[in-house]
Amino acid sequence: MPLGLFFDIMKGMRIVSGNYGGRPLKTLEGKTTRPTSDKVRGAIFNMIGPYFDGGRVLDLFAGSGGLSIEAVSRGMSEAVLVERDRRAQAVIQENIKMTKEADKFQLMKTDAQRALSLIEGPFHLVFLDPPYAEEEIVETIGILCEKGLLSDDVLVVCETDKQVVLPEEVADLGIWKQKIYGISKVTVYVR
Repeated sequence: MPLGLFFDIMKGMRIVSGNYGGRPLKTLEGKTTRPTSDKVRGAIFNMIGPYFDGGRVLDLFAGSGGLSIEAVSRGMSEAVLVERDRRAQAVIQENIKMTKEADKFQLMKTDAQRALSLIEGPFHLVFLDPPYAEEEIVETIGILCEKGLLSDDVLVVCETDKQVVLPEEVADLGIWKQKIYGISKVTVYVR
């Protein structure tokens, strides 16, 4: 079956700003991933940036890779994308090709827990949008802190359904900003 049957360009799914601004993003059809809309992605970067002067990004549940590609588009130096779903991996590879700067991206074809045992820090920006939000976010932040994978000035951006309540503090991080956009809630933790 041709790869084209697995993904398509959703209406309006594009890189919002930066070096790749306006370029289309491919996303996976179906329910295995939930692509962050352009509006929410733009709002996230307005909360945390909106632009950066270098640094490393970690996207532990990468889906289509849109968040980390947007971060590199806006000035981050490099990104590590972790995704276990094979069809989503193919979409990420297509989206990385679109940037024409594949050397800035590393795709790890594994699950988040295994990736955490393999990667080296520090990371300056971390995206967490796991399928089972609260438990997995708390556990993952704990592991990131324990393993010393986060920079002193790290931003950990968590995207959940709006009804999910995350703790005020996790490990040595606390909530800095939190906003609701439609059905999504964005929580940003800092040291």
